Amino acid sequence: MLSKAKIKEIRALEMKKRRDESGLFIAEGNKTVADMIQVFECEWLLARSSWMATQGDIPARELVLAEDDEIRKVSLMKTPQDVFAVFRKPVYSLSDASPASGLVLALDGVQDPGNLGTIVRIADWFGIEHIVCSPDTADAFGPKTVQSAMGALAHVQVHYTDLTAYISDYQSFRIYGAFLDGDNIYSKTLSSNGIIVLGNEGNGIRPETASFINERLFIPSFPPDRPTTDSLNVAVAAAVVVSHFRNSAITL
Repeated sequence: MLSKAKIKEIRALEMKKRRDESGLFIAEGNKTVADMIQVFECEWLLARSSWMATQGDIPARELVLAEDDEIRKVSLMKTPQDVFAVFRKPVYSLSDASPASGLVLALDGVQDPGNLGTIVRIADWFGIEHIVCSPDTADAFGPKTVQSAMGALAHVQVHYTDLTAYISDYQSFRIYGAFLDGDNIYSKTLSSNGIIVLGNEGNGIRPETASFINERLFIPSFPPDRPTTDSLNVAVAAAVVVSHFRNSAITL
């Protein structure tokens, strides 16, 4: 039986301040937890017996068999699934996020957790192992981001740093950015390594970040003269850009 104190402790991890203080984050959902438990240290796991029976040995410090309504008490989902877990946040080295070894995504103030989670999934699908974020980008380990990423955080390292300083260290590489006044991406020769910068949902890439970008890309609408929306959602733009990179990139 879950105590009120335990429920309060777990639900507090919905807040970024508490996640930062404790070094913990929450994840829920059958696939998400199954993927993440193979990579992240699991501190506490609550699950129905039917889910446990499909997992074999479960590497959790504390394993609790769920009663009928216990997952609902800690869950942040409208329709809770069979498992809820508390994981320890990983510690990554920014030096590993080098464009020398492949493509790196850089996010300049992407604020919607759902967009961030979707971008993590896109990176995972297209084999991008590192995303470097400005400090004001949404928290990769917030519940909404974790849910949107659907387990992809197990395969993609998300770093937070001074984005301008990070990019300035790699000026010998191609630094791509998505702009409304850039060059048609479909007419560009793209490389298989470098940094791809995507900006804030409303304001795009900040001027101080843009000053270091040496390849400005634009995704054209079709047909060119047809009235349409002003821009693409940042996660949709990420999918289009990264897909085209993988389809046409050359090794430099």
